[in-house]
Amino acid sequence: MAKVKYYYDSENLAYRKIKVKKRRKFGYIVLFLVASALFGFLSFVVLLNTPYFKTPKDLIQEREIGNLKLNYAVLNKKMDQFDNVLSAIEDRDNNLYRTYFNTAAITTEARKSGFGKLESYAALEGYNNSQLVLNTTKRVDGLSKELAIQSKSLDYILKLAKEKNKLLAAIPAIQPVKNENLKRMASGFGYRTDPFTKARKMHEGMDFTANTGSPIYATGDGVVARADNTASGYGNHVVIRHGYGYETLYAHMSKYNCRAGQRVKRGDIIGYVGSTGRSEGPHCHYEVHKDGKVVNPLNFYYGNISAVEYVAIAQIANQENQSLD
Repeated sequence: MAKVKYYYDSENLAYRKIKVKKRRKFGYIVLFLVASALFGFLSFVVLLNTPYFKTPKDLIQEREIGNLKLNYAVLNKKMDQFDNVLSAIEDRDNNLYRTYFNTAAITTEARKSGFGKLESYAALEGYNNSQLVLNTTKRVDGLSKELAIQSKSLDYILKLAKEKNKLLAAIPAIQPVKNENLKRMASGFGYRTDPFTKARKMHEGMDFTANTGSPIYATGDGVVARADNTASGYGNHVVIRHGYGYETLYAHMSKYNCRAGQRVKRGDIIGYVGSTGRSEGPHCHYEVHKDGKVVNPLNFYYGNISAVEYVAIAQIANQENQSLD
């Protein structure tokens, strides 16, 4: 039962019952309900933001962050493997490939320069996991640059290898007349007795005697510079420019099997043994020039003769006998 409240009426000297108006009662009720609702809402918000209460959305987000960290960890582990493989390739590049081709190594500073500047990664800062993302991004960028440098380096090495193959193919490396067609190696490089004047004279090539019509072979890849008989004493002769400073001459041919401007390969038949021009008998006079200077052809027979054959030819070539031209 609700308590009844009274007030003292001083005019009538009596206690009177306090009567609360319905409107005020309603106001009190509304105020109480509003206060209760506000208190409940504030309590819910406070409870919602405490670490002890997680919504389904929070749980999903927390799980996604955990998966993200795991993925970053896996990515960093893979980058460790890539880094090891790349380091091994860089080591072979510097200490094997570039050493073989006599090319300067790429320094560590050159491979890793240009990365790690703070201003490049400012957009990644200010987040809960910024350090993780920042470090991983820097590693990816660093590996990307190193891979780009290494890729260019290998392209350069490949170019050098191709050039080396061209060089090896261009260098005169075989005899111009095969051993089975060879009667003898009549005269070598150096001072020899001239067959016509009998004076001691510099013989700038080697003479290979063979039957007339025996094939004469290009001793290296190149382009035929001339195939004519306009040079004094050489008769029908061919000159091949091999590139890299090398040039070879084949003289006293009976006939040609090539023309000026034609590209030839080592082993191609370019003509046939004869005795045209200033010659004592059928043979091929063979010269090798390097950078405009005549050199001893004996130093270039490594492509088609054995060590024993080389020694035998060297002994004959070094004898000061009479040349055939």
